[in-house]
Amino acid sequence: MTMRLFKCAAVALLISVVSVVAEENAPMSYTETRQTDTSEVHFGVTVRDPFRWLENDPRQDAEVARWIDAQNALSAPYLQSLPARDVLERRLRAIFDHETATPPVERNGRYFFTRKGGLDNQQQLVMRSGLDGADRILIDPNTWSDDGTVALAEWAASADGAFVAFAVQDGGSDWRTIRVMNTSTGTILNDEVEWARFTSIAWHPDGSGFYYSRYPEAEAGAAFSAGIEGHAVYFHRIGSSQTEDRLVQAPTPGRALLHTADVTPDGRYLIVYTSALTGGVAVTVTDLSSADAAPKRLVESYEDRWTLLGNIGAKLYFATQKDAPRGRIVTIDLSKELPEISELIPERPDAVLREGGSAVLGDRLLLSYTIDVQSQVERYRLDGTFDGTVALPGPGSTGLVRGRPGNNEAFFAFSSYDAPLTVLRHEVDANRTTVWAEPEIAINLDMVVVEPHFYSSKDGTRVPLFIVRRKDGDGPAPTMLHAYGGFGISMIPHFSPAAMAWVEQGGVYALANIRGGGEYGQAWHHAGRRADKQNVFDDFIAAGEYLIDRGITSSGGLAIHGESNGGLLIGAVVNQRPHLFAAALPAVGVLDMLRFDRFTSGATWVEEFGSPSVEDEFHTLLSYSPLHTIREGARYPAILVTTADTDNRVVPAHSFKYAAALQAADVGDRPRLLRVETRAGHGAGKPTDMVIEEFADMWAFAARWTGLEVKVSD
Repeated sequence: MTMRLFKCAAVALLISVVSVVAEENAPMSYTETRQTDTSEVHFGVTVRDPFRWLENDPRQDAEVARWIDAQNALSAPYLQSLPARDVLERRLRAIFDHETATPPVERNGRYFFTRKGGLDNQQQLVMRSGLDGADRILIDPNTWSDDGTVALAEWAASADGAFVAFAVQDGGSDWRTIRVMNTSTGTILNDEVEWARFTSIAWHPDGSGFYYSRYPEAEAGAAFSAGIEGHAVYFHRIGSSQTEDRLVQAPTPGRALLHTADVTPDGRYLIVYTSALTGGVAVTVTDLSSADAAPKRLVESYEDRWTLLGNIGAKLYFATQKDAPRGRIVTIDLSKELPEISELIPERPDAVLREGGSAVLGDRLLLSYTIDVQSQVERYRLDGTFDGTVALPGPGSTGLVRGRPGNNEAFFAFSSYDAPLTVLRHEVDANRTTVWAEPEIAINLDMVVVEPHFYSSKDGTRVPLFIVRRKDGDGPAPTMLHAYGGFGISMIPHFSPAAMAWVEQGGVYALANIRGGGEYGQAWHHAGRRADKQNVFDDFIAAGEYLIDRGITSSGGLAIHGESNGGLLIGAVVNQRPHLFAAALPAVGVLDMLRFDRFTSGATWVEEFGSPSVEDEFHTLLSYSPLHTIREGARYPAILVTTADTDNRVVPAHSFKYAAALQAADVGDRPRLLRVETRAGHGAGKPTDMVIEEFADMWAFAARWTGLEVKVSD
């Protein structure tokens, strides 16, 4: 018996929770959740909130802590008893058991990269002396805690490779503590920077210190629920106390803005991005070569994406969506008294520029475009002249480009639904690409086929859909449909061990590139935000209908899964079309759309969702809020809500209140369960063991209710 299950069973005995059986027609007995008469009137609408007490921090409220224990005591035995669970966990463990490396960063002949070996809970930071030299593990978070929940987060090596500044993430929290290591001796310096959050790390070119982002110190006991006011950029000088850190970018009064710092590859310019989470940023630049240079605001608006790809002297190369919803390349020459934006490579009508996969490398621009969500990498000379394409291993996506102007070598990552993350090395002068690191994986990927589809949404919009299945599959099969649909985030092809475990058993894994993401540029994002959020749900529902109408799955064989904003998606569509789905898996979801802006970083999402305090936007939010639109009397799918107790991005209260409301509602006999992970957060830094356990539970639950027959043998 696992420790988690042991604890849950013990609590079950203490609070006399009724045991559960898995038969479909046997109604489940839920622990009664206390309801209050809490309500508020918004713009003439009375909104009840009987479970508001579940918003309290379980670290400080014993009643909430007991309620969580009771929920886990109900869900854990049920999930553990599912016949497919042990087989799925075993196969998940085998497929996850492969070494993964990230593209390296070269500093003064030293190559720094992260590597995760097999079933390690956390990734290590590795330094290699020379391209083909010996590896040395600098930082191994797997030794930091017994439960594997303390992780390496952001990190950066100084220009000479002598130091690494690295952030420590504890228990999945968004808070970071930054430390510094001497890479030659392995010594951890006395420097300790606390209260970093939503931060990057960028070294000053002389190695004297680094730039980072932080909040004011939280009051005692209030760190978990602390809001997002006061985000600022500071400079920390090595060997000094944090109290001496210099303020670089002050907070913006009255705005929930995030500020992050970067330094150009040659070390000359400090770039500060200021984001309102609209998908765009403002940009401020400071010339570090001048002791008294004042910051200069290059971009004032927060409406468009701007990403620095590199610089040649005073000329900065940016990818932007300003006046180009699909992206273009512009330059800004800071040597001029009044710098102007000059277009270098115009927007393409047939492709979307991906900033994250593009950079100035050597004496070329490498630009990653997506055409119907699949990557194509092109080379351009610095004057904007086309210079051919870069050969890729196959259809898929690229990202994590590492390299610098003037250097001949560059590294980037490639992945696809049927191709695990591979690191490629590109020789710029020769336009030659070779494999630098490629994992071996315990599954026969030749048995997998990836099929691009397109379907029509409710309003006729053409939406991409990728189908991943076994080549020997025949006829309708239980299907897991996944999507995100928000914040301009593109769901590009990537390898998922969890998806492979589902497909290996004969299931279909489907991913819909619905509006709200960035798959077709800024317009695609804006068509799924604020007043147009319903387009996101319509797109997803249409994907489910397409899968059934085309015979890919049956009317009782469709499971759906989404995380964070994707958890909101799952909760909303279940309420709108409960009969369409057999099982639903909303994870760490934003589920209370009338109070999301009151918790931790929620105020930054107002630009995406709208504000509950604005009348028109309130009515839009109320129309789809998963907590408030549960349909009494409808027959709901089986629902497994998952969250984590240390998630201070989307606080678990969203999931607590939603699960309590589902359990109190008359929505049929299928289970509505809540699974709460301990010492875990929104996802980043979650130990591999926890990830495997969670997917085993979710996939076994979905298999039970979609009819997926899991094979007992491997």
